[in-house]
Amino acid sequence: MTRIHFHQQLAALKDKLLEMAMTTEQELETAVEAYVKRDEHLVAKVNELEMRVNRSEREVYEMAYELLAKEQPMAIDLRFILAVIKINSDLERVGDLAINISERAVAPPDTPEVSLPVDIHIMGERARIMVGLAIQSLLEEDAALAERVIRMDEEIDAMNRQTQESLMLLMESNTDVTMPALFALIVSRSLERVGDHATNIAEDVIFWVRGSDVRHRAILADAE
Repeated sequence: MTRIHFHQQLAALKDKLLEMAMTTEQELETAVEAYVKRDEHLVAKVNELEMRVNRSEREVYEMAYELLAKEQPMAIDLRFILAVIKINSDLERVGDLAINISERAVAPPDTPEVSLPVDIHIMGERARIMVGLAIQSLLEEDAALAERVIRMDEEIDAMNRQTQESLMLLMESNTDVTMPALFALIVSRSLERVGDHATNIAEDVIFWVRGSDVRHRAILADAE
C-alpha cells in the first residue's frame, strides 16, 4: 500500500508539472502575439498567466521535495523527481522570458512605426513548438522525441544570429529605428533563450528515461 501511495504521489507531481507546462506555453504564445500586435490587453494576460506559473512552480517544488524527504525512491523514480525539479526551474524561466517579451510590446508614444527585417512571429512559433515537444516527450516518456527537440535548437540559434546581424546593420544605417530595433533584438534573444530552456527540459527527459547525462557528454564533446 505504501508503494501504491508513493506512485500516486508521483502521478500527481507529473500532472502538476504538466499543468504548469501548458500554462507556460500559453504565456509564451500570448507574449509573442502581444509583441507582434502591440496589444496592451494581451500584455495584461501574460502578467496574469505569469502569476499562475509562479504559483505552480512553488507547488511543484513543495511536492517534489516532500517526496524526497519522506520516501526512499528507487533509481528511476529518483531520477524522475530530480528531473521534475530541474524542469520546473526551466519552465519558470520560460515564463520570465515571456514577460520580457511582452514588456517590449508597447513602445513609448514618440517611437516611429517602422518595418523591421525580421519575423518574430515565426521565431516565436519555433520556440513554442520546442517547448511543447519537450513537454510531450516528458508525457510520453519518449527520449527519441527529446533528442529531436535538442536538434531543433540549432535552427532557433541560427534565426537569432541572423536577426541580430540584420538589426545591427539596420541601426547603423538608420538611427530612427534604434528603439524598435533594440526591442526586437531583446525579443529575439529571449526567444533563443526559450529554445535553450526547451533543450534543457529535453535533456532532463533523456536523463530520466535512459539514465544518461547528455549535458555532460555535450560539454566533453565541446572540450575536444
